[in-house]
Parts: sequence; structure tokens; C-alpha cells
Amino acid sequence: MLRGAAVRAALLRAVRGAPGRAGLGRAVPRAEEEEEEEEERQRGGRVPLYPGHIPTTPLQKALLAAGSACAALWDPYRHDMVAVLGETTGCLALPKLRDRMRNDPEGYRILQERPRIRLSTLDMARLGGLPDGTLGREYIRFLEDNKVSPDTRMPAKFVDDEELAYVIQRYREVHDLMHTLLGMPTNMLGEVVVKWFEAVQTGLPMCVLGAAFGPVRLNARKLQVLATELLPWAVRSGRNASCVLNVYYEQRWEQSVESLREEIGIFPPPAVCV
Repeated sequence: MLRGAAVRAALLRAVRGAPGRAGLGRAVPRAEEEEEEEEERQRGGRVPLYPGHIPTTPLQKALLAAGSACAALWDPYRHDMVAVLGETTGCLALPKLRDRMRNDPEGYRILQERPRIRLSTLDMARLGGLPDGTLGREYIRFLEDNKVSPDTRMPAKFVDDEELAYVIQRYREVHDLMHTLLGMPTNMLGEVVVKWFEAVQTGLPMCVLGAAFGPVRLNARKLQVLATELLPWAVRSGRNASCVLNVYYEQRWEQSVESLREEIGIFPPPAVCV
């Protein structure tokens, strides 16, 4: 079970009785109960490292990974399952991404300042008023056209390192910006193309899985477009581009999408209907 210590503490409370009331055993003050719960968590070596963190053992991670992979393959739009899969299988890729950020001046500053892309941190009116072609205006256009919100990105829960938890959170929150830079919609073909780009960029198993199995849901015409036009471009762009997590997008809203693509190393999208 994910919260074994909490379960054991709850059972202990049930035997002893509610705080301040007679149960099967003696009444235990709330402060003493909380102390015992904390000691139990520490003895198990599974103390939450950040708000929302759920400590898990390797076996629990494996079970979560298997279950979330099956659910995500069945329904690729189950973002909650995709998120769990990314966290439980990213133990090798996330430290590499973190190191790439640490070794880049802009990436290092992002790690230090921990910016978040949320409705609460975005001035939507200002971004929507920027000239066409700028990153901010095109990002807002993407959100409006596809009826998505940055607040749908789930917070990290199963990453057992506070800094790595931020890295995968950052990856999630710039995902819509990848759509914007790559010019891809949120339909299945667009998602597969973005996943191929992200798989090459990040090495996250979740991205590799989505890139490999996503095409099975495409019809013959879209498969042909993917194989002949979009996939070669996405892979070539992913290999050529610098690390997309090393861009402080919040300070680039007024930069044109075209110039930011050129700076990062993303080739212009093919002129095909996605």
C-alpha cells in the first residue's frame, strides 16, 4: 500500500480509541498520536520530501508504472496516468535533465528561481495583446484554439527528490509551449509528433512509449503523413535543438516564435495539414 505507515497509525488509533475518548484501549492525546506517526514514517525511511509527495518503494513504483502504462495506452488522454508513468519511470532520465539544466546558465537560473506556468502566474490579457507571431500571443492562441489550460498539469507526487520533482513539473508545464513552437495541435497526430520530439530531447520512457504506441490510433492517411513528413522532422529537430528546459519562456513572451525556434535549433514545421 502506498501509505503503509499512515495505515498502521490509523489502525493503532482505532484500537486505542479516538483522541480524548475511551476506546478499546487508553485515550491518546492528538499530539502524541502525531508524534508516533512521524516516528513511524521516519523508521520506514519514507518521509514526504515536498508538499504532495507520496513516498513509495521500488516495488510500489513498478506496480504504479505498469498500471499507469496500461491505462495510458488504453486512453492516451488520461493525463493523470501519463503523469504517474512519467514519474515512476524517469529515475534515469530526470537526473540527466537536471544536470543539463545545472550546466547551462539559463537552465541553472530556472532551477534556482523555480518559475511556474499557471493561470495565477500568467497575465493572460497582456499576452493576448502581444503582436501576432510572438511567443506569448501564439501560446494564448494555442490555449484558446485547443481549449486547454496550464492548470491541468498535475503536481509531482512520486519523485523521491525535491529538485527532480521540479524538473518533471517544469517539463509538464512547458509541454504546451512545445506544441506552440512545433506548430502542432492537440489531436492524436499532433500529440504523437510532439512526443517524438520530446522523446529525443528528454529520454523520458513515458515520451518514448507515447511516441512508439501513439501511431497505432492513426488512420492510414495520417500514418503516411507522419512517416514521410512529420516524424523525420520531429526527430531531426529534437536532435538538433538545445535542451528545451533551459529556456526561461516567461522572459521570452515578446520574442517571435520564428526567432526562438532558430535560437533553440528547431527546424520550421513541414507545410502539411495535421
